[in-house]
Amino acid sequence: MTSPEHPLVVIFKLQHLVLLLLINLMLLIPTPTLSLCRNFCGNMPVKYPFGIDDGCGAPQFSKMLNCSTDLFFQTPSGNYKVQSIDYEKKTMVIYDPAMSTCSILQPHHDFLMSDVQYAIIPPSRDTVFALVNCSVDSPVLNHYKSLCFNFSGHSCDELYGACTAFRLFHLLSNATPPCCFTGYNTVKYMSMNILDCTHYTTVYNAEGLKGIGALDWSYGIKLSYSVPDSGCDLCLKSGGTCGFDVETQGMLCICSTTVNSTRECAADNVPAMGASHALLTAPLQSFVLFLVTLNCVILAI
Repeated sequence: MTSPEHPLVVIFKLQHLVLLLLINLMLLIPTPTLSLCRNFCGNMPVKYPFGIDDGCGAPQFSKMLNCSTDLFFQTPSGNYKVQSIDYEKKTMVIYDPAMSTCSILQPHHDFLMSDVQYAIIPPSRDTVFALVNCSVDSPVLNHYKSLCFNFSGHSCDELYGACTAFRLFHLLSNATPPCCFTGYNTVKYMSMNILDCTHYTTVYNAEGLKGIGALDWSYGIKLSYSVPDSGCDLCLKSGGTCGFDVETQGMLCICSTTVNSTRECAADNVPAMGASHALLTAPLQSFVLFLVTLNCVILAI
């Protein structure tokens, strides 16, 4: 007949079972994966509403910027180097390295933005798309000629005469090929093939280029954006970084690698995921340590 186990052995086994259950419970608690947002890409400052890390900035602008060696603006037609961001004027200047300019001629391609990008960060009104070497049958020279406008008093003759790259078209045709100064909406709805123009270039700050030769124009595309009113100022003043929950898209104030808030980094805020995790695991860790110590005492008896 088997003799009954000593009470201390029974207690030890029960504690061992509880210990295993608690350890498994701790493993099931999700570990927060929040990380602080990078605020620079090279020498380019990255501030709200933009972000280059998941959950950083405003959700509307998520995935628009990419940081490799330089900062790039991503659109359906390609990646465009960010030349500057003016956070006070809320503008961004991007440059297409494959675009023709006054000094270099490159194969034509289309510049396209997504519908979301066009809605919240469209090309500014003073950004001009110059369509060059157009066919006489081009729709912008016929049925849609109203899409072409006067660009600070500049003409096609000036563009072809002053620019080494575009002068080639003048020499080949022994005349001045048609061109069209227009806005982004034209190239948005009609591709370069439909427009029947072989190349394009873009110029920004058009209103300030009156009387300035083509060699000294500001080549690039200026985008104008608006900042969503999400309470980011309050977060910044409290020392946090503005971001968002990648699942719910709700605004977050990132305070550290483990703690965030819905508004600001204040001591009286409701603990977020990181804080909740710490509050839950700390007592469990203490209790597990107590059980381990108790077991050691029982074994020593």
